[in-house]
Amino acid sequence: MASGDGSRPVGQPLKDAQQLAGLPSGRWMGLGLAALGLNAGSVVSERELELLYGELRRPDADRIERERLADGDSPQEARRATVLGQPLDEIERRGAIPLLAFDFAFRAQASVIVLWAVADEAVRRVIETAHDRAVETTLRWLEEEVAEVRWSSGRERVKPPGLVVAAFKHFENRDGFPLLHTHCLILNRAQRPDGSWYALDTRRLLRNVVAAGTLYTLAMTTEVCEELGLATVPREVTPGLRPVMEIAGVDQELIDWSSTRRRRIEEALEGITAQYVEDHGRLPDERARHGLGWWAAQDTRPAKKTPKRLEQLRAWWKVSALLNFGQEMVDGLLDRCRTAGAAIRARVSPLVDTVLAAVDVAAIVYTVRRVFNRHHILAEARRHLLETLRGRAFVPGLDIYITDKALARHGRRLTAVREGRPDPAPELLSYTADFSWPKRWWIAGADGRPPRESSRYERAQAASLAVRNAIRAARTAVPAAPDGAPATAGTTVLTEHRDLDEHDQAPPHAVDHPGRVAALTPKQRAEATQAHLRAAMPEAYLGGRTTDPATWLQTPENLTRLAKFTQEANARRRLFERPQPDSDAAPDTPTPADQRQHQVPGSGQGRGATPGR
Repeated sequence: MASGDGSRPVGQPLKDAQQLAGLPSGRWMGLGLAALGLNAGSVVSERELELLYGELRRPDADRIERERLADGDSPQEARRATVLGQPLDEIERRGAIPLLAFDFAFRAQASVIVLWAVADEAVRRVIETAHDRAVETTLRWLEEEVAEVRWSSGRERVKPPGLVVAAFKHFENRDGFPLLHTHCLILNRAQRPDGSWYALDTRRLLRNVVAAGTLYTLAMTTEVCEELGLATVPREVTPGLRPVMEIAGVDQELIDWSSTRRRRIEEALEGITAQYVEDHGRLPDERARHGLGWWAAQDTRPAKKTPKRLEQLRAWWKVSALLNFGQEMVDGLLDRCRTAGAAIRARVSPLVDTVLAAVDVAAIVYTVRRVFNRHHILAEARRHLLETLRGRAFVPGLDIYITDKALARHGRRLTAVREGRPDPAPELLSYTADFSWPKRWWIAGADGRPPRESSRYERAQAASLAVRNAIRAARTAVPAAPDGAPATAGTTVLTEHRDLDEHDQAPPHAVDHPGRVAALTPKQRAEATQAHLRAAMPEAYLGGRTTDPATWLQTPENLTRLAKFTQEANARRRLFERPQPDSDAAPDTPTPADQRQHQVPGSGQGRGATPGR
């Protein structure tokens, strides 16, 4: 990793290998460096790597040992004074495998990498600067909000002063195509207030991997779009899964050109999926598809290569792009991106409707997971900002604000407080919600492929849309005129109570792609789509379902049905939560429907993919 994911001859110094490969030297990062005598931004030496990440000893262990031996200490005592926490030999004697560090890899979206690879030097510097700042922002969040030191088998824990991180920047993938990314090796040791060193809380750190990744993507994309005047659009990578927000104007051909690994994985995945169907007699579900994708990625992983200098790589990338796509497409890439970005930014408001954002975040996470924690909501809130603002800047802390609102308004706490024990940490609290649970449906296959079951994310989109439409309808309702007189046409009244601190309410965004009509509501857009499909391909329209996955469960009839389900669920909840009358009469017995609506999900419900997978 330190030499660019390539092998180097035995005995060759790390610094020489990095210079030959044209790679920058590793840099130290983190607020925990001061306790080790290191400075942020200083070069990572080979000896420091060997001591810290190979032996869990201080980076100046050689000097300390010499001084201790000169003072008369034994070799064992001198060496023990340099160890950070429990020595490795003691861990190995217990039969355990020591966990030395965590590798957090941060990489930009494919469209940003294409711009970085073929654009001019000024654009390259903007993208690299945004990448570096986003990495720093994410690491600072991990230090301030996530990292904890644990001891006594995890019963005791405390927030450390900071982390110790060695960062290595790479420029290419294993095929030699552009891939700007940074590996951050987080040392599995941090300081307690008394100065002793202990291991980090591994589970807590790994639970927040997805939230950290969404923070990096949000920060990096926002800065690039603001500096270059760009915007983002959703791009579907895998049918049924969450779209990736890419830079508007970057051609799909250029993205495919740089994503050589994905093409090989998809080709291998077809054969692996066919073998799975033959062995099990059924199509893989969503969790099985994740496992098959990982299997295909491992089978197609090429061997390590000899790294090349960035100047050589950029020249080769530019020539390859020109030969494949022509000078007009490559040289005019930035202008097309700015034109598309200007059209989107002119229609996207910099304000965020926090009420609808909280509903959308809670409904999607609930439908995907059923039972969730705070870090799930936080990751989805950051995705929501990226999808809603399309690269526009936002007020810092807005993701935390939406997370708190989603949990306070739509989350129902499941974690019970045990008598005689302290309250669990907010990170460990489990929640669910009282939204209607959407049913499964099947999507017709395209290009001769078999039909597939709707994914949890597709069902979550339908559920969230229904609840948001119900809120929009409740906000603007025609008021009843006095004395039964008919209401004046066009008058509306705000019927929803708003908190005093929610001053950033804006109309819901209706921006999808440049060229699409932006004034239509989701229901109007669904009606227009259905009318077009009825006229264009009547044989494919069966009972409100089409072969277009984007319109499934978004027909006007289904939207009305889902809104009705939501209203019925809210009515049952209000009936259950209604206070009992102050009388001696026996309380009303809740109906079986109420009991089913409010029962706590079991331990096996809502278990999705593990965090960080």
